[in-house]
Amino acid sequence: MNTDTTPVPMDNDDFDALDAILDDLRTRGEDVPQWEFCEGAMAALLCTRRLIMPSEYFPVLLGTGDSEPGVPGSDPEDTHFADAAQFTRFMELWTRRWNEVATALGAPVETLEDERSYHPEVMDVRGAVASLPEEARADMGDQVLPAFGQVWALGFMFVVESWPEEWAAPRDKEAAGWLNDALDAIVALTEDDTDPPTVCMHSEDGAPSVSDERLNAFGAAIWAVYDLRQLWQSLGPRVESARKADTPGRNDPCWCGSGKKYKKCHGMG
Repeated sequence: MNTDTTPVPMDNDDFDALDAILDDLRTRGEDVPQWEFCEGAMAALLCTRRLIMPSEYFPVLLGTGDSEPGVPGSDPEDTHFADAAQFTRFMELWTRRWNEVATALGAPVETLEDERSYHPEVMDVRGAVASLPEEARADMGDQVLPAFGQVWALGFMFVVESWPEEWAAPRDKEAAGWLNDALDAIVALTEDDTDPPTVCMHSEDGAPSVSDERLNAFGAAIWAVYDLRQLWQSLGPRVESARKADTPGRNDPCWCGSGKKYKKCHGMG
């Protein structure tokens, strides 16, 4: 009997399928993000102090409304998904990647070279464009291209900014410093890569498109994700301070609305 619960790794065809669904959703909702943005958001959701459910985060991330195709009492017209089949396929792929990333973030890795470590699905857009024929590059004009890992980091910070209460600094100063350092590492990746390019992440023989400094920052951001997940798992969900309700005076009207004085009603005994 096979008891291996390791998620089946996503391959290029799986990510292409996700891209195709998002492209189709974008024909009905212009704010639907690219997969790399979703990949960053997923990493953040796996680190968020409180477990946020899909019914709460998908309307924010994809702008798909509160309903789901195929769910009783739900109207497919309120979503960007074409039909229940498309929604089911998207959720199948999303869940596979979610489990894959969660497993990687829970693995006891000591180096990012470890095959068990988290490897964000990001694209070297500048390297890919540089490899296009000259005519194709000319057609793109002066379009601004994102730096390596930039869209992923923007997706991560989108979740942080959308649920700020779940990312509030803990009271413990050491833990708060840990949180700030980790978030700073990811915020740094949202900035442009302005250092001299030294390597192409799109292809081994491509023109340099990513700097050494950027690769170091990317590695630091991945370790930051590990730190954040460990931090929130150790602290657990936030616990709201319980405030004791004010107790009426003995001669005040009872809170129950009986019309009697508190001492003659619920204040007895």
